[in-house]
Amino acid sequence: MAFDLQPTLRGKLLELRPLRAEDFDVLFAVAADPLIWEQHPASDRYQLAVFRTFFKEALDSGGALIALDAESSRVIGSSRFFAYDAQASQVEIGWTFLARSYWGGRYNAEMKYLMLEHAFRFVDRVVFLVGTGNRRSQRALEKIGARQVGRRPDAYGRDSFLYEITAATFAQRRRTAK
Repeated sequence: MAFDLQPTLRGKLLELRPLRAEDFDVLFAVAADPLIWEQHPASDRYQLAVFRTFFKEALDSGGALIALDAESSRVIGSSRFFAYDAQASQVEIGWTFLARSYWGGRYNAEMKYLMLEHAFRFVDRVVFLVGTGNRRSQRALEKIGARQVGRRPDAYGRDSFLYEITAATFAQRRRTAK
């Protein structure tokens, strides 16, 4: 079975669906908040021209998802699957951002849980790249059970921390959470 990089995933708090070109304005309305990007290596992503490039790359990636509040259907952010490698049984999850009103863990945790649950139907390992100065994202990944396993340049050549979650670790966390 082939890895579906753009599934529709539903949880209690949010829905993830494939990103579409017509989502630009509503997603930019979320991304236009400079505080979302203050620790991110691309700290100017709130600017229209910079976000336009980010959005085009997201569409071109074939793995971008838009996040909607399950209750209101309001767009609250996005994430994506990237660099699926069947041979290595690995995929990357990244480029995640949420509106500040949805910060605090619950929404990000559910987003990652839904994406991880989907990914582990196809791969044994999920990796995340996080800017070395982005403590907020590092803590968020650690909260969901990711562990730092090294460093690697991101898609733009910037030094990043490499985090991973394996299928076995994810399954163990699910068993202990019940």
